[in-house]
Amino acid sequence: MANPFQGEVALTLNGDRHVLKLTLGALAELEAGLEVDTLVALVERYEAGRFSSADVLRIVVAGLRGGGWKGGYDDILTAEIAGGPLEAARVGAELIARAFTVPA
Repeated sequence: MANPFQGEVALTLNGDRHVLKLTLGALAELEAGLEVDTLVALVERYEAGRFSSADVLRIVVAGLRGGGWKGGYDDILTAEIAGGPLEAARVGAELIARAFTVPA
């Protein structure tokens, strides 16, 4: 089960449930992959709706890797995400929110 107090979000990928988390290392990887200068720029970009499907996948991959997944960006391109693109976008938004806020 994903623990929101630890910034975790769950996602089913290729039929297997994974716990995602944006660790500091995952955030650094994400900044580099999305070519943003700061974490604030990343949050602002997502909040303003200026993100692409590739951005969503990079966030999901960073979260998966932060949760211990050994795959990479190329692996997610052919993966089956339960709930499709909308679920991936929701998980991405939730990962970012949980990385920078404490759940109520």
